[in-house]
Amino acid sequence: MKDYVQVPAAELEKPYEYTSTRESTTFLYLRVCCCCSALRPRYKRLVDNIFPEDPKDGLVKADMEKLTFYAVSAPEKLDRIGSYLAERLSRDVVRHRSGYVLIAMEALDQLLMACHSQSIKPFVESFLHMVAKLLESGEPKLQVLGTNSFVKFANIEEDTPSYHRRYDFFVSRFSAMCHSCHSDPEIRTEIRIAGIRGIQGVVRKTVNDELRATIWEPQHMDKIVPSLLFNMQKIEEVDSRIGPPSSPSAADKEENPAVLAENCFRELLGRATFGNMNNAVRPVFAHLDHHKLWDPNEFAVHCFKIIMYSIQAQYSHHVIQEILGHLDARKNDSPRVRAGIIQVLLEAVAIAAKGSIGPTVLEVFNTLLKHLRLSVEFEANYLQGGSVGSGNLSTSSKDNDEKIVQNAIIQTIGFFGSNLPDYQRSEIMMFIMGKVPVFGTSTHILDISQLGDLGTRRIQIMLLRSLLMVTSGYKAKTIVTALPGSFLDPLLSPSLMEDSELRQLVLEVMHNLMDRHDNRAKLRGIRIIPDVADLKIKREKICRQDTSFMKKNGQQLYRHIYLGCKEEDNVQKNYELLYTSLALITIELANEEVVIDLIRLAIALQDSAIINEDNLPMFHRCGIMALVAAYLNFVSQMIAVPAFCQHVSKVIEIRTMEAPYFLPEHIFRDKCMLPKSLEKHEKNLYFLTNKIAESLGGSGYSVERLSVPYVPQVTDEDRLSRRKSIVDTVSIQVDILSNSVPSDDVVSNTEEITFEALKKAIDTNGMEEQEKEKRRLVIEKFQKAPFEEIAAQCESKLLNTPINNALFFFRSPPPSPSGTLTITSGHAQYQSVPVYEMKFPDLCVY
Repeated sequence: MKDYVQVPAAELEKPYEYTSTRESTTFLYLRVCCCCSALRPRYKRLVDNIFPEDPKDGLVKADMEKLTFYAVSAPEKLDRIGSYLAERLSRDVVRHRSGYVLIAMEALDQLLMACHSQSIKPFVESFLHMVAKLLESGEPKLQVLGTNSFVKFANIEEDTPSYHRRYDFFVSRFSAMCHSCHSDPEIRTEIRIAGIRGIQGVVRKTVNDELRATIWEPQHMDKIVPSLLFNMQKIEEVDSRIGPPSSPSAADKEENPAVLAENCFRELLGRATFGNMNNAVRPVFAHLDHHKLWDPNEFAVHCFKIIMYSIQAQYSHHVIQEILGHLDARKNDSPRVRAGIIQVLLEAVAIAAKGSIGPTVLEVFNTLLKHLRLSVEFEANYLQGGSVGSGNLSTSSKDNDEKIVQNAIIQTIGFFGSNLPDYQRSEIMMFIMGKVPVFGTSTHILDISQLGDLGTRRIQIMLLRSLLMVTSGYKAKTIVTALPGSFLDPLLSPSLMEDSELRQLVLEVMHNLMDRHDNRAKLRGIRIIPDVADLKIKREKICRQDTSFMKKNGQQLYRHIYLGCKEEDNVQKNYELLYTSLALITIELANEEVVIDLIRLAIALQDSAIINEDNLPMFHRCGIMALVAAYLNFVSQMIAVPAFCQHVSKVIEIRTMEAPYFLPEHIFRDKCMLPKSLEKHEKNLYFLTNKIAESLGGSGYSVERLSVPYVPQVTDEDRLSRRKSIVDTVSIQVDILSNSVPSDDVVSNTEEITFEALKKAIDTNGMEEQEKEKRRLVIEKFQKAPFEEIAAQCESKLLNTPINNALFFFRSPPPSPSGTLTITSGHAQYQSVPVYEMKFPDLCVY
């Protein structure tokens, strides 16, 4: 029982005088208050003490140290401390006491950094609840504050993972902050940066644990990736570098949302694994489609460069597969959109080809060739629609856009193919060649039924251009490896087509495969080379495989060169490529026998230009003469036979003075005077077979075959390549020089040509066609005719066969002089046969 002191009444008049009695009253009041506060838990008292009376004073550091020490000493109280702090923070947020909110979050951050025990997990739940409260508030300052606290939490490595914890709310909220549209630009930038940093914190907190893979689910990636791309899109100047982009500075990361988003995007992709790679890439396509960023496609290219350089190399083929799949999905879009996707594929392939490409090699080429066919088909439809309708301007624009698509496809095919190893490149060459359509055959794989002649020609050119890109830089040890029979035959078929551009592409592909020592650049341009030694031609000794290749396929090569020179639509480039073909064969594949064959071929071309059986224009005749002069000048210096070189040089010198139009330097000029005829020229303007044979024979060459004129063989390729007549491919040559060019010492050694020989040569193909037609009719008859009719016809044929006649002869008795028994009217009678009427076998007659 407490004693109370009675205060006298007189003392009331002295209120400001301090006495012991007043001191006792004050002490009583304090004792009552202390009694009430002592009833509260200690952790609440410690939490309350860190909040000052004025929030501007900030956190009470001394009391914060006490709270921290208490939390570390009694970690089981962390849950309650966190709950109480969350309660106070929620109340302060509702009452808009921003100062106390800042103090509460600072205290939470310090406690979070100081405590790393097992009991921290319940405290983390309270912490995340408080961060969510801040992010839900409409004040940008509190949103940024909550984001900063979450980022600090994300950087803490927990001892054991918490698999029940989910971050769905934070992904949604941070993604929304990345799309902030605040009216104040500075605040908008600050909120977006906070959102990006928050996404980065979520990624770091979740992707390290393989068992916690919820962040890679499509519903999360569909929010995270577009949010990052939306901020990356704000880059004014897209980086167009080829190599891996340099990392931005720390200041740029903090201040520029675009740089920070790009860095976060790289980090996200770098942590992607085999199973979740597609989930991270597919939202990129959706974002580019939604914002129409394929045309122009600078940002799309920039994004996929980041993707290809950020992911692990062994996952590159996944990205390529996704791009191909998206290209298939957008195949009906505008040409510029498809061209943008293909250009993105080109950039991805350029990076992936340096590392692992995976099993997508044939898939890439097959998809690209399919879209190439579709583009040509669209182009043909546009042209047909333009010829019928009136929208010529729009049709021309679409036509040009389709050509952009085709060029992009060809570049992609070429770049991809040129980076493949040789064994894979050979397969791709065969794959592309198998899709080149040839008129009159159905061996190609590509469907050209809807293209027509113009579309088919276009697809042929596109495929050959693709093949040209793939073969660029291809180096094979032997020509058999580069030009196997299964590839050479379909490759040479377009070289006989009546299209100069197709023939040019075939010859260029041949040059890529033949030129194994990089000599083609030195031979560029058809000209008379004064000294071939100055070109420094690289060559090696002809191996046995190359020799056998020329024995097997040499005549086929000669034939295509010969017929290619006689095409009416040849231009200067055709003659240059034909000259280069002859020169490369001489360098890479020529032994003594091949050199003789090539000289025969050159003389045959000269003779065909003089006689002009094909009625070629004068320009083409002079072009052939110039081609022969340039090649013989080259081959004479390559084999280094002085007499041969002297003869060639003399003819060239005379031509320079009297007939410059027979030389390449003059005939291929814009304004070159052409002769009216070639019959009046003297023989010293031509290369003479007897002079060449004499010069080569003196150097040990076997020149017997030089006297035999070259005649190309007739094959089915003339029909397949749409030749006008089979006679066009048969060059019936007589001794040209002995008739049109008089010579004193030329001995005619040609074969006798008769009408029957000509008829047989012309009708050979017709007989084969008749035989095929007869065989087809027989098969059709057995398939469709009634059985009785077939049986009757077979029986009649069987009765008239020699075997049946022989059997009948053996079944009947031989004739006898005594007669044979016959039965007439039921009576038996004998009819005798005279001996002189009996027929005996020849062997029995003397």
